[in-house]
Amino acid sequence: MTRISKDEYYLGIALAVTKRSTCLKRHYGCVIVKDDIIIATGYNGSPRGEENCCDRGTCKRANAERYTNYESCDSVHAEQNALIAASYDRLKGATAYIACETFGFNQEKSDLWDEHIEDWHEDKNPVPCPICMRMLKNAGIARVVNRMGDVCL
Repeated sequence: MTRISKDEYYLGIALAVTKRSTCLKRHYGCVIVKDDIIIATGYNGSPRGEENCCDRGTCKRANAERYTNYESCDSVHAEQNALIAASYDRLKGATAYIACETFGFNQEKSDLWDEHIEDWHEDKNPVPCPICMRMLKNAGIARVVNRMGDVCL
């Protein structure tokens, strides 16, 4: 029997966390782990008590390039939601696992069915936006990991 690595295990949990996202473009999930204990999780979505994009059916950044035009978006990022759920002493030296699903052309399903299929599929290389990266550094996070491996802090 072959077991998956701890990184794969926590990335799988981060991918499950993406399922709670309220964004119409991309579902992000973040799991923060320290000493093999999950400290916090977060997904991207509207602030508590505000209308969600998925309920409204519209996205203010629908046509924006990736990693741009954040000022028009109402959502709190997955990393931000995870960070505000834990204290600095618990975050210092921890690892943040980032997963993302995006809506669009799904190569794997298209190849399987031999047709063009638009669907949710995993983005293997999500990286924190510049603001989230600064927040992760300031919180004392030691590593950020996605499916491609470590993301430089």
